[in-house]
Amino acid sequence: MNSLATQTEWNTQHQIDILSESKSVFETEVNAINLVKDALDDSFVKIVELISNCTGKVIVTGMGKPGHVARKIAATMSSLGTSSFFLHPAEALHGDLGMISPNDIIIAISYSGESEEITRILPNIKIIGATLIGISGNQNSSLIKYSDYSFVFPKFKEACAMNLAPTSSTTVEMVLGDALAVCLSKIYGFHEHNYALYHPAGTLGKKLLIKVKDIMHEGDKNAVVRAGTKLKDAIIEMSTKAIGIINIVNELHELVGVFTDGDLRRTFTREVDVFDLSVDDVMAKTPLYIGSDMLAVDALKMMKDKNISALPIVRGKKLVGTIRVNDILGVGIII
Repeated sequence: MNSLATQTEWNTQHQIDILSESKSVFETEVNAINLVKDALDDSFVKIVELISNCTGKVIVTGMGKPGHVARKIAATMSSLGTSSFFLHPAEALHGDLGMISPNDIIIAISYSGESEEITRILPNIKIIGATLIGISGNQNSSLIKYSDYSFVFPKFKEACAMNLAPTSSTTVEMVLGDALAVCLSKIYGFHEHNYALYHPAGTLGKKLLIKVKDIMHEGDKNAVVRAGTKLKDAIIEMSTKAIGIINIVNELHELVGVFTDGDLRRTFTREVDVFDLSVDDVMAKTPLYIGSDMLAVDALKMMKDKNISALPIVRGKKLVGTIRVNDILGVGIII
Protein backbone atom coordinates (compact mmCIF):
# COMPACT_ATOMS: atom_id res chain seq x y z
CA MET A 1 0.00 0.00 0.00
CA ASN A 2 1.43 3.37 -0.94
CA SER A 3 1.93 6.17 1.57
CA LEU A 4 -1.03 8.22 0.27
CA ALA A 5 -3.39 5.28 0.72
CA THR A 6 -1.98 4.68 4.20
CA GLN A 7 -2.57 8.31 5.15
CA THR A 8 -6.11 8.21 3.77
CA GLU A 9 -6.88 5.06 5.76
CA TRP A 10 -5.44 6.66 8.93
CA ASN A 11 -7.55 9.79 8.39
CA THR A 12 -10.69 7.66 7.94
CA GLN A 13 -10.02 5.80 11.18
CA HIS A 14 -9.24 8.95 13.13
CA GLN A 15 -11.86 11.38 11.96
CA ILE A 16 -12.44 14.34 14.27
CA ASP A 17 -14.73 17.30 14.32
CA ILE A 18 -12.05 19.94 13.69
CA LEU A 19 -14.16 22.93 14.71
CA SER A 20 -15.34 21.24 17.87
CA GLU A 21 -11.83 20.20 18.84
CA SER A 22 -10.47 23.67 18.11
CA LYS A 23 -13.16 25.36 20.21
CA SER A 24 -12.41 22.91 23.00
CA VAL A 25 -8.78 24.06 23.00
CA PHE A 26 -9.90 27.68 23.27
CA GLU A 27 -12.30 26.85 26.09
CA THR A 28 -9.67 24.90 28.01
CA GLU A 29 -7.08 27.66 27.75
CA VAL A 30 -9.56 30.44 28.51
CA ASN A 31 -10.62 28.49 31.59
CA ALA A 32 -6.98 28.24 32.67
CA ILE A 33 -6.53 31.99 32.22
CA ASN A 34 -9.62 32.68 34.31
CA LEU A 35 -8.40 30.36 37.07
CA VAL A 36 -5.06 32.17 37.18
CA LYS A 37 -6.76 35.57 37.09
CA ASP A 38 -8.84 34.60 40.14
CA ALA A 39 -5.70 33.32 41.88
CA LEU A 40 -3.82 36.63 41.60
CA ASP A 41 -3.08 37.83 45.13
CA ASP A 42 -0.63 39.79 47.22
CA SER A 43 2.24 37.58 46.07
CA PHE A 44 1.79 38.92 42.55
CA VAL A 45 1.52 42.49 43.85
CA LYS A 46 4.77 42.01 45.76
CA ILE A 47 6.53 40.73 42.64
CA VAL A 48 5.42 43.78 40.64
CA GLU A 49 6.57 46.15 43.40
CA LEU A 50 9.87 44.30 43.72
CA ILE A 51 10.63 44.58 40.01
CA SER A 52 9.57 48.23 39.88
CA ASN A 53 12.19 49.01 42.54
CA CYS A 54 14.95 46.92 40.96
CA THR A 55 18.27 48.79 40.76
CA GLY A 56 19.89 46.18 38.54
CA LYS A 57 18.75 44.10 35.59
CA VAL A 58 15.63 42.01 35.23
CA ILE A 59 16.60 38.62 33.79
CA VAL A 60 14.01 36.11 32.62
CA THR A 61 14.89 32.45 32.15
CA GLY A 62 13.15 29.22 31.24
CA MET A 63 13.80 26.00 29.37
CA GLY A 64 11.91 24.45 26.47
CA LYS A 65 8.47 25.94 25.78
CA PRO A 66 8.61 28.12 28.94
CA GLY A 67 11.95 29.34 27.59
CA HIS A 68 10.22 30.67 24.46
CA VAL A 69 7.68 32.35 26.73
CA ALA A 70 10.44 33.79 28.92
CA ARG A 71 12.14 35.29 25.88
CA LYS A 72 8.86 36.95 24.86
CA ILE A 73 8.23 38.27 28.38
CA ALA A 74 11.70 39.84 28.48
CA ALA A 75 11.08 41.47 25.10
CA THR A 76 7.68 42.82 26.14
CA MET A 77 9.06 44.20 29.40
CA SER A 78 11.88 45.93 27.54
CA SER A 79 9.52 47.51 25.03
CA LEU A 80 7.35 48.83 27.88
CA GLY A 81 10.11 50.37 29.96
CA THR A 82 11.51 47.56 32.14
CA SER A 83 15.12 46.88 31.17
CA SER A 84 15.29 43.11 30.86
CA PHE A 85 16.76 40.28 28.85
CA PHE A 86 16.45 36.52 28.40
CA LEU A 87 19.07 34.16 29.81
CA HIS A 88 19.17 30.63 28.42
CA PRO A 89 19.66 28.32 31.43
CA ALA A 90 21.83 25.87 29.48
CA GLU A 91 24.16 28.69 28.42
CA ALA A 92 24.08 29.95 32.01
CA LEU A 93 25.61 26.62 33.05
CA HIS A 94 28.53 27.33 30.74
CA GLY A 95 29.52 30.83 31.79
CA ASP A 96 26.55 33.10 31.16
CA LEU A 97 25.84 33.18 34.89
CA GLY A 98 28.50 35.89 34.77
CA MET A 99 25.77 38.21 33.44
CA ILE A 100 24.07 38.12 36.85
CA SER A 101 24.89 40.62 39.59
CA PRO A 102 23.72 40.76 43.22
CA ASN A 103 21.29 43.64 42.57
CA ASP A 104 19.57 41.82 39.69
CA ILE A 105 16.20 40.09 39.75
CA ILE A 106 15.85 36.67 38.11
CA ILE A 107 12.42 35.50 36.98
CA ALA A 108 12.62 31.74 36.46
CA ILE A 109 9.69 30.01 34.74
CA SER A 110 9.14 26.26 34.96
CA TYR A 111 5.66 24.79 35.19
CA SER A 112 6.95 21.62 36.83
CA GLY A 113 9.54 23.57 38.80
CA GLU A 114 11.96 20.72 38.19
CA SER A 115 13.46 21.42 34.76
CA GLU A 116 17.04 20.19 35.09
CA GLU A 117 18.67 23.19 33.43
CA ILE A 118 16.75 25.50 35.77
CA THR A 119 17.34 23.59 39.01
CA ARG A 120 21.08 23.32 38.33
CA ILE A 121 21.55 27.11 38.24
CA LEU A 122 19.45 27.87 41.32
CA PRO A 123 22.24 27.32 43.91
CA ASN A 124 24.60 29.58 41.93
CA ILE A 125 21.99 32.34 41.69
CA LYS A 126 21.67 32.23 45.47
CA ILE A 127 25.47 32.37 45.90
CA ILE A 128 25.70 35.38 43.55
CA GLY A 129 23.05 37.06 45.69
CA ALA A 130 20.48 37.98 43.03
CA THR A 131 16.81 37.96 43.98
CA LEU A 132 14.99 34.93 42.58
CA ILE A 133 11.33 34.96 41.58
CA GLY A 134 9.91 31.54 40.76
CA ILE A 135 6.91 31.04 38.48
CA SER A 136 5.60 27.48 38.59
CA GLY A 137 2.61 25.19 38.83
CA ASN A 138 4.17 23.10 41.57
CA GLN A 139 4.21 24.52 45.11
CA ASN A 140 6.55 21.77 46.30
CA SER A 141 9.06 22.10 43.48
CA SER A 142 12.75 22.86 43.79
CA LEU A 143 12.23 26.16 42.00
CA ILE A 144 9.70 27.42 44.53
CA LYS A 145 11.78 26.20 47.47
CA TYR A 146 14.82 28.15 46.24
CA SER A 147 12.83 31.28 45.32
CA ASP A 148 12.79 34.45 47.42
CA TYR A 149 9.38 35.29 45.96
CA SER A 150 7.05 33.15 43.92
CA PHE A 151 3.76 32.79 42.15
CA VAL A 152 2.24 29.32 41.89
CA PHE A 153 -0.44 28.62 39.31
CA PRO A 154 -3.67 26.92 40.39
CA LYS A 155 -4.40 23.52 38.91
CA PHE A 156 -5.84 23.43 35.39
CA LYS A 157 -5.86 21.13 32.38
CA GLU A 158 -3.50 21.36 29.46
CA ALA A 159 -5.34 21.74 26.16
CA CYS A 160 -3.37 18.80 24.79
CA ALA A 161 -5.64 15.72 24.55
CA MET A 162 -3.11 13.77 26.61
CA ASN A 163 -2.83 16.58 29.18
CA LEU A 164 0.91 16.50 28.59
CA ALA A 165 2.15 19.04 26.02
CA PRO A 166 2.62 22.59 27.37
CA THR A 167 -0.42 24.40 26.02
CA SER A 168 -2.58 25.96 28.72
CA SER A 169 0.49 26.33 30.92
CA THR A 170 2.47 28.33 28.37
CA THR A 171 -0.59 30.47 27.66
CA VAL A 172 -1.02 31.46 31.30
CA GLU A 173 2.72 32.05 31.63
CA MET A 174 2.51 34.42 28.68
CA VAL A 175 -0.51 36.27 30.08
CA LEU A 176 1.09 36.54 33.51
CA GLY A 177 4.17 38.04 31.88
CA ASP A 178 2.02 40.53 29.98
CA ALA A 179 0.32 41.51 33.24
CA LEU A 180 3.71 42.12 34.83
CA ALA A 181 4.94 44.22 31.91
CA VAL A 182 1.77 46.32 31.66
CA CYS A 183 1.51 46.97 35.40
CA LEU A 184 5.16 47.99 35.53
CA SER A 185 4.75 50.35 32.57
CA LYS A 186 1.90 52.12 34.38
CA ILE A 187 3.96 52.43 37.55
CA TYR A 188 6.74 54.07 35.51
CA GLY A 189 4.28 56.43 33.81
CA PHE A 190 5.35 54.95 30.49
CA HIS A 191 3.58 56.72 27.61
CA GLU A 192 3.50 56.67 23.83
CA HIS A 193 6.54 58.92 23.45
CA ASN A 194 8.59 56.44 25.52
CA TYR A 195 7.22 53.61 23.40
CA ALA A 196 8.18 55.46 20.22
CA LEU A 197 11.71 55.94 21.58
CA TYR A 198 12.10 52.16 21.90
CA HIS A 199 10.36 51.46 18.57
CA PRO A 200 11.88 53.93 16.09
CA ALA A 201 11.25 51.62 13.14
CA GLY A 202 7.57 51.19 13.96
CA THR A 203 4.77 53.34 12.62
CA LEU A 204 4.12 54.97 15.99
CA GLY A 205 7.82 55.63 16.50
CA LYS A 206 8.08 57.34 13.15
CA LYS A 207 5.03 59.49 13.81
CA LEU A 208 6.27 60.64 17.19
CA LEU A 209 9.98 61.00 16.45
CA ILE A 210 10.61 62.02 12.84
CA LYS A 211 10.66 65.76 12.27
CA VAL A 212 10.59 67.50 8.92
CA LYS A 213 14.22 68.54 9.34
CA ASP A 214 15.17 64.85 9.39
CA ILE A 215 13.91 64.20 5.86
CA MET A 216 13.74 67.61 4.18
CA HIS A 217 15.51 68.61 0.97
CA GLU A 218 18.27 70.99 1.98
CA GLY A 219 21.47 72.50 0.66
CA ASP A 220 22.19 71.59 -2.94
CA LYS A 221 19.10 69.33 -3.02
CA ASN A 222 16.73 72.21 -2.36
CA ALA A 223 15.33 74.37 -5.17
CA VAL A 224 16.11 78.03 -4.41
CA VAL A 225 16.56 81.25 -6.40
CA ARG A 226 16.98 84.88 -5.40
CA ALA A 227 14.21 87.38 -5.90
CA GLY A 228 14.53 89.08 -9.26
CA THR A 229 15.73 85.91 -11.02
CA LYS A 230 14.48 85.51 -14.58
CA LEU A 231 11.59 83.05 -14.82
CA LYS A 232 13.46 80.95 -17.38
CA ASP A 233 16.34 80.47 -14.94
CA ALA A 234 13.93 79.63 -12.13
CA ILE A 235 12.31 76.99 -14.35
CA ILE A 236 15.73 75.46 -15.00
CA GLU A 237 16.41 75.32 -11.25
CA MET A 238 13.00 73.76 -10.63
CA SER A 239 13.47 71.10 -13.29
CA THR A 240 17.00 70.31 -12.08
CA LYS A 241 15.98 69.74 -8.46
CA ALA A 242 12.68 68.03 -9.43
CA ILE A 243 10.85 68.56 -6.14
CA GLY A 244 7.82 70.33 -7.60
CA ILE A 245 8.45 73.71 -6.00
CA ILE A 246 11.02 76.48 -6.07
CA ASN A 247 11.62 78.80 -3.13
CA ILE A 248 12.36 82.47 -3.70
CA VAL A 249 14.55 84.23 -1.10
CA ASN A 250 15.92 87.71 -0.56
CA GLU A 251 19.53 88.69 0.02
CA LEU A 252 19.25 87.52 3.65
CA HIS A 253 18.02 84.10 2.50
CA GLU A 254 14.60 84.85 3.95
CA LEU A 255 11.62 83.27 2.21
CA VAL A 256 9.66 85.82 0.15
CA GLY A 257 7.69 83.54 -2.17
CA VAL A 258 7.26 80.16 -3.83
CA PHE A 259 6.56 78.97 -7.35
CA THR A 260 5.21 75.47 -7.91
CA ASP A 261 4.87 73.20 -10.90
CA GLY A 262 1.14 73.96 -10.77
CA ASP A 263 1.93 77.67 -10.98
CA LEU A 264 4.16 76.92 -13.97
CA ARG A 265 1.36 75.16 -15.85
CA ARG A 266 -1.02 78.04 -15.15
CA THR A 267 1.62 80.54 -16.29
CA PHE A 268 2.00 78.79 -19.64
CA THR A 269 -1.76 78.90 -20.23
CA ARG A 270 -1.44 82.70 -20.22
CA GLU A 271 0.99 82.50 -23.17
CA VAL A 272 3.60 84.64 -21.42
CA ASP A 273 7.19 85.19 -22.53
CA VAL A 274 9.37 83.45 -19.96
CA PHE A 275 12.36 85.41 -21.22
CA ASP A 276 10.80 88.72 -20.13
CA LEU A 277 9.21 87.75 -16.82
CA SER A 278 10.90 87.72 -13.45
CA VAL A 279 10.05 85.01 -10.95
CA ASP A 280 8.72 87.86 -8.78
CA ASP A 281 5.94 88.39 -11.34
CA VAL A 282 4.49 84.91 -10.94
CA MET A 283 5.41 83.71 -7.44
CA ALA A 284 2.99 83.34 -4.53
CA LYS A 285 4.06 86.17 -2.23
CA THR A 286 2.42 84.93 0.99
CA PRO A 287 3.41 81.27 0.95
CA LEU A 288 2.46 78.75 3.60
CA TYR A 289 5.54 77.45 5.40
CA ILE A 290 6.44 75.40 8.47
CA GLY A 291 9.17 75.26 11.10
CA SER A 292 11.99 72.76 10.95
CA ASP A 293 11.02 71.12 14.26
CA MET A 294 7.48 70.24 13.19
CA LEU A 295 6.72 66.54 13.29
CA ALA A 296 6.57 65.05 9.82
CA VAL A 297 3.14 63.53 10.55
CA ASP A 298 1.78 67.01 11.38
CA ALA A 299 3.25 68.40 8.16
CA LEU A 300 1.58 65.60 6.26
CA LYS A 301 -1.79 66.41 7.82
CA MET A 302 -1.37 70.07 6.93
CA MET A 303 -0.47 69.34 3.33
CA LYS A 304 -3.38 66.97 2.92
CA ASP A 305 -5.78 69.49 4.48
CA LYS A 306 -4.51 72.26 2.21
CA ASN A 307 -4.25 69.96 -0.81
CA ILE A 308 -0.63 70.87 -1.48
CA SER A 309 2.28 68.58 -2.24
CA ALA A 310 5.26 70.51 -0.87
CA LEU A 311 6.08 73.09 1.81
CA PRO A 312 9.08 75.34 2.44
CA ILE A 313 10.72 74.98 5.84
CA VAL A 314 12.09 77.92 7.75
CA ARG A 315 14.15 78.38 10.88
CA GLY A 316 13.69 81.83 12.28
CA LYS A 317 12.97 83.71 9.06
CA LYS A 318 15.52 81.93 6.91
CA LEU A 319 14.72 79.16 4.44
CA VAL A 320 16.36 75.86 5.41
CA GLY A 321 14.63 73.26 3.24
CA THR A 322 11.58 71.81 1.52
CA ILE A 323 9.41 68.85 2.45
CA ARG A 324 7.11 66.93 0.12
CA VAL A 325 4.20 64.61 0.80
CA ASN A 326 6.12 61.82 -0.94
CA ASP A 327 9.12 62.35 1.35
CA ILE A 328 6.96 61.71 4.40
CA LEU A 329 5.12 58.76 2.90
CA GLY A 330 8.47 57.37 1.81
CA VAL A 331 9.63 56.87 5.41
CA GLY A 332 6.48 54.95 6.29
CA ILE A 333 4.37 57.66 7.90
CA ILE A 334 0.70 57.49 6.97
CA ILE A 335 -2.44 59.05 8.36
